[in-house]
Amino acid sequence: MKTKTNLQWCKVLTVAVALSVAGFSSGCVAVVAAGAGAGAVAYVRGQLETTQTRDFERTVRGTQRAIEQLGFAKVSEKKDALLATFVARNAADKKIEIRLENLGQDLTKIRIRIGIFGDEELSRRILDKIRENS
Repeated sequence: MKTKTNLQWCKVLTVAVALSVAGFSSGCVAVVAAGAGAGAVAYVRGQLETTQTRDFERTVRGTQRAIEQLGFAKVSEKKDALLATFVARNAADKKIEIRLENLGQDLTKIRIRIGIFGDEELSRRILDKIRENS
């Protein structure tokens, strides 16, 4: 009986330590989850990351349209069957990097970073525009 109680305390202590370490980690960390698996959106250390249940090619076209519609100056675009990287700049001359990764049929990982430190609001607006166009 005492072993079971010790095991429970170990679990509680492990969770408490993990949460406190996460709270005191360096850099800006904010995570927002909209659900498990595909569709969850996380903003961690200046980068927005999500997985979208859309075809890779369709997401690439949606990203191209989003960049045009938002009036960003496209600096570069690289694409193969598994990865696409878009680099653009906005009117404030902030670098915008959008990376798409083909995870399989109808599954694409999207990563958006604005500048060095990130901009969560702008990243989310870009993601919304990509989703709207995909």
